[in-house]
Amino acid sequence: MRIILILLLLPFAGLSQVQSSGNTRADVQFLLSEFQQSHGEVSDVIRNRFAVNKINDQEYVAFLAKASAQFNQTELENRGILVGSRINDIVSFKCPVNELSTILTDVNFTYIEIAGKIKPLLSKVPGDVRADSVWMGANLPEGYTGKDVIIGITDWGFDYSSPMYYDTLLADTRILAAWDQFKNSGPAPSGYAYGTEYTTPTEFQNVGSDTANIYSYATHGSHVAGIAGGSGAGTIYRGIAFESNYLFTTFLVDESAVLDAWEWMYNKADAEGKRLVVNMSWGLYHMQSIDGTSLLSQALDNYSSLGVVFVTSAGNNGGADFHIKKDFAADSLLTRINFYNSSTLTTLWGQSIQSWGTPGEPYSIGIKIMNTSNVLLAESAYYSTATTTSYIDSFVVVGTDTVFFNLSCDAAYPTNGRPQARLRVKRPSGSYRIVLKSQATSGTVHYWNVTELTSDVGNWGMPFSSLGSGYTAGNDLYGIGAPACSFSAITVAAYAANFYTGGGTLAGGALANFSSVGPLINDTLKPDISAPGIQVGSSMSSYTDAAYTSIASVDFNGRTYGFAKLSGTSMSSPVVAGVVALILDANPTLTPAQVKDIIIQTAREDNHTGVLPADGDEYWGHGKINAYHAVQLALGILGTVDIEQDLKWSVYPNPAAETITLSGLTSESINSIKILDVNGAVVLEAESVHLIPVSGLNAGMYFVRIIHNGKVEQQKFVVQ
Repeated sequence: MRIILILLLLPFAGLSQVQSSGNTRADVQFLLSEFQQSHGEVSDVIRNRFAVNKINDQEYVAFLAKASAQFNQTELENRGILVGSRINDIVSFKCPVNELSTILTDVNFTYIEIAGKIKPLLSKVPGDVRADSVWMGANLPEGYTGKDVIIGITDWGFDYSSPMYYDTLLADTRILAAWDQFKNSGPAPSGYAYGTEYTTPTEFQNVGSDTANIYSYATHGSHVAGIAGGSGAGTIYRGIAFESNYLFTTFLVDESAVLDAWEWMYNKADAEGKRLVVNMSWGLYHMQSIDGTSLLSQALDNYSSLGVVFVTSAGNNGGADFHIKKDFAADSLLTRINFYNSSTLTTLWGQSIQSWGTPGEPYSIGIKIMNTSNVLLAESAYYSTATTTSYIDSFVVVGTDTVFFNLSCDAAYPTNGRPQARLRVKRPSGSYRIVLKSQATSGTVHYWNVTELTSDVGNWGMPFSSLGSGYTAGNDLYGIGAPACSFSAITVAAYAANFYTGGGTLAGGALANFSSVGPLINDTLKPDISAPGIQVGSSMSSYTDAAYTSIASVDFNGRTYGFAKLSGTSMSSPVVAGVVALILDANPTLTPAQVKDIIIQTAREDNHTGVLPADGDEYWGHGKINAYHAVQLALGILGTVDIEQDLKWSVYPNPAAETITLSGLTSESINSIKILDVNGAVVLEAESVHLIPVSGLNAGMYFVRIIHNGKVEQQKFVVQ
């Protein structure tokens, strides 16, 4: 009889408890901890991640629930809970922070879950950056979609067969060529001895995707490419420059391979006679110097001088506290090196401590091994950047254990003259605490703590932390790596796109907590601009073996292609690359420096950015990108890039003394006719293509600049 009684009572006991998911319980516990530490204040991190809203100066957390038989709306409202809509037994409500600790056991409900944050998909991104106004041609000569501009993507995980890379009619692919540097079956591109090049629609369909590499069958490149220029494939997930062409390179993870990719893309674009923008949604912190002086940065600057526009992610180390700046005055630095731990990441090795000093000011570096009570067990020697000329591969013995480390130094690094040290420490097997020690007579030294993998491609920071008096904790400043530190590159931070909730409230807009923070160690401002990069929806590779949550799918040529939301400055960078394509569609004569300046000049501010300094700041750069104003400004600027435009008109006579006529044009087909000097100053405007007077101009070279069929076209002529 006792057993029967228990069986009868168990269902009743279950019904008497409020049910909630493990995710909801964990989220509520996290929120309670955060609110306790912040004394009830809500950070941007919390507001971006959770549905937290301020109403009448009170912070509320949003929930959905099933009402119980005991549901009493009046009782809830008397406690300050805002009850919203109800349909059958499902009810929405907002809980004040002071009621959060008891809400999961409230008898008014049988089931409760924290409301999922409405996150912007790619369909929200074009509106946030004003690209939709550019597409429509609002108060512009015509709409611009990136046509006749090439977007080069250096990445991994391309699905060549995806309908996102076809035209909007899904008839023809927009991929001009792809180079898979990992696949060595060939044929390799002309001039290269490795990889496989694909150049025809049949090849793209037959091969399907790039080959498995260190990232297996990845999908990152497919997602990035979709953001920059995806057609939408009949969905709402249309990219920024959806009529642009593509060049894809799946590149080996080394600097020389990157250089090869840039050269290959440049030659392809040059042969097509089209402008090229290269997107780089990747970065490393131990790829030479990170002040814009490395060989990689110099190469990037050189290609930029040839007309290539580079756009790159700022990085995802915001909030990592992985950096320390120490101004030495005959003293020392102590800080704990925190290690990344993972039981599933088989390539995990340890931590890489990269440091850079002041030219002519040497410093020394080493490690200490402490137990969990912060008692010193053993330590290495100090190694000076001035005298350590050989590679150090050593270890420190602690009882029966061994802590391995290696070190390389420069008294004056070749590209910038700075002393530098790279200290790598293997993750200890025991529960030891590894401490970085450093000393110098004078000068400033920057240190970064970055996870090191056996494949040498880790790029996320781990904190420096304090063990008490005499120790220094880290911060997230100076967090821009390579190639984002390159002067010519447009470096992009990330924020949450603005969007309207179901209730018509404008939400989003805050800086992403992961977005890396500047400036560079030479105090050059980076990032340059910011763009949406939180939960951005785009295409996934249909060949990927990565797990993801699908938000949509389309069937095309017998395959199913999924879409998913991803976050990172990897997502914000291709937004800007797409905007660059819109700018170059409108005015293909602009130099990369002019494009960058246009983006900076037209950046917008809002209540999240606040009023930014004239020179920008280390979080937002110069503000949020504004495609519409950028294209408007681009239409009025004289560019100097010689692009092979198929012009149907000419200046006659040339040279001229009295008048010129634009042969092959009618005045009705022209939106604007301007004469500019070599400095870009407008010296004359005309309404007719016939007999434009130039006798009043000084002798020399000038440009005729017109807007014809919506595009900027220009030709040189000489006044005698």
